[in-house]
Amino acid sequence: MITVLVNTLNRLALSERSATGAALRLVSVANLHTGNPLAKNWNGNNTGPQRWLQYNKVIYPPQQPDEQPRPAYVCHQKTNLKYSPKKMWYVASFVRGMSVDEAVKQLSFIDKKGASFVKEAILEAVDMAVKRHNVEYRTNLWVAESFCGKGRVFKGMRRHGRGRTGEVEYKHCHYFVRLEEGTPPAHYYQPAPKTGEQQLAEWEETMRKRKVTGSL
Repeated sequence: MITVLVNTLNRLALSERSATGAALRLVSVANLHTGNPLAKNWNGNNTGPQRWLQYNKVIYPPQQPDEQPRPAYVCHQKTNLKYSPKKMWYVASFVRGMSVDEAVKQLSFIDKKGASFVKEAILEAVDMAVKRHNVEYRTNLWVAESFCGKGRVFKGMRRHGRGRTGEVEYKHCHYFVRLEEGTPPAHYYQPAPKTGEQQLAEWEETMRKRKVTGSL
C-alpha cells in the first residue's frame, strides 16, 4: 500500500513539472518577437545576434586639428521579426544611401509589412544617435548600411486531403541598420557595367589620343 502511494505522488510531481515547463515554453513563444530573455529557453546557445551592437562601443583616439573630422555613426538592430528574410531584403536594400528623412517618407508609402519594421528601426536609431552619441542634428544622418539576416524558423504541420500531412515553416528575420552623420553620397551603388558599344567607343578614343614615338 505504501509503495502504491509513493508511486502516485511521484507521478503527480512529474506531471506538475511537465505542466510548468509547457507553460514556460508558451510564455517564451508569446514573447519571442519582443526580444524577451525567456526566448532563449528554446535554445540556450542562441540568444540572437550581439556583435552588431558592439560597434557602438568602439573608442577612437583623438584626432589632430588638421585632420578631417570623423563622422559619427550608430548601429541598431531588431531581432526575431515575424517576416520572411527574402521579403525583407527588398525593403532593406531600398533605403540604402537615403537620408533618414527621405527613408522615413518613402517607407510610409510602402504597403509592406517589413516597411513598418524598417521605419521603426530607423527612428529608434535616430533617437539613439541624438541621446547617446552626441549627434547635433537629427536630420544630418543617412542610411550607410541596411541589411537583414535569417532568424529562427519554427516548423509546423499542415493537413492535406486523404489523411496526408505537409510541413510549413514559420520564418523570422533580423534587421540591421547603421546611420552615419553627414550628407548621403550622390551615387550609393556602383554604376551599371558598360556595354560593348561603349567599351569600343572608349577604346577608339584612347587609340586616337595615343602618341607614337618618332612620328610626325
